[in-house]
Amino acid sequence: MRDPTIALPKTLALLELGMHSILHPGAQLYISWRGEVLADVALGEARPGVAMQPETLTLWLSAGKPITAVAIAQLVERGMLAFDDLVSRHLPEFAQNGKDAITIRHLLTHTAGFREADKLAENLPWDAMIARICATSLEAEWNVGAKAGYQMMSSWFILGELIRRVDGREAGRYVRENIFEPLGMGDSWMGIPADQIARYGDRMGMMYYSGRTEFRVHPFWNAEEDFAACRPGSGVRGPIRELGKFYEALLDVLSDRRTPFRPESRSGSSDRRAAPEFGAPGQLLQPETLRELTARQRIGLFDHTFQHTLDLGLGFIVDSNRHGAGTVPYGYGRHASEATFGHSGSQSSCAFADPEHQLVVAWHCNGQPGEPRHQKRAREINSMIYEELGLA
Repeated sequence: MRDPTIALPKTLALLELGMHSILHPGAQLYISWRGEVLADVALGEARPGVAMQPETLTLWLSAGKPITAVAIAQLVERGMLAFDDLVSRHLPEFAQNGKDAITIRHLLTHTAGFREADKLAENLPWDAMIARICATSLEAEWNVGAKAGYQMMSSWFILGELIRRVDGREAGRYVRENIFEPLGMGDSWMGIPADQIARYGDRMGMMYYSGRTEFRVHPFWNAEEDFAACRPGSGVRGPIRELGKFYEALLDVLSDRRTPFRPESRSGSSDRRAAPEFGAPGQLLQPETLRELTARQRIGLFDHTFQHTLDLGLGFIVDSNRHGAGTVPYGYGRHASEATFGHSGSQSSCAFADPEHQLVVAWHCNGQPGEPRHQKRAREINSMIYEELGLA
């Protein structure tokens, strides 16, 4: 690995400046370019008095959504789901209150239209959460599939329930056994078992609200209850380098390179159903499946949550600079190619792959400073990476 202080001094300086400007107490940064790791670093504090390390487990929030999308795609490859299946085919109670026309594709492109369910408390027990979401009504005058509005968590609980209904494992266990472990993401979890939480100790990073003069600890995301919760759209935790490894594996698929990947590699309990082999040998997904996930599936629609036009794949946000490089929220900087795909976490993190440049970027800042300050921070970090690598 190159010395990041030489390869990326201005990017690191931006993260340092953010600490001094009360944007975040600490940060992690992982970058690989053309297969070479350029940065795997940590700065500042993970929790009071504890230094942030590259090994610290951080909360990815919505940057973890593509993990769930890839899990759904694996089940599509196994013939257990189809993107255009009605959700109610597998979850009949979901069809309540006008939601009978919603498909899995609509969930993945945020065109389903039941955003009222995002107001539910995130700490509801799983079955209660699913029941409450299923009882939620379709929004008035919502044209399913033709109107867009990002859903923070509710549609992703439904995707997690679909995994459980058709595979038999809860979503956290599924992604652990079928994505994290085969890719060597040993410290990544969608719900951490209690014994593991105790073992990690101070490696568990904290999340903060960032005011103008001080940081405040988030009241729920730092509790052991939340560490253990399975939240398919907002609850994955791990070192940000492991999210980078996930995107490296996706680039390998698109480049038709074989990586050491062994689905179903961990022995489970005797009640787990046997799953057939899926995907190309040695790969996370078949290339054509991943191309469908990362292609523009939702094009030119105004997003009524973000109040901006955004293009989406299936569970991935694709580069949307064509709709305003200086204003697009949660983008990948001013210089990303149009083929770039990834996802960001609310006011805190970003991860993406740029196939044109064979670039993977993943970073986490553990302070949420409000949308305007975060969008400026993210745009500057991502743009500077391209500039320092001579890719602008």
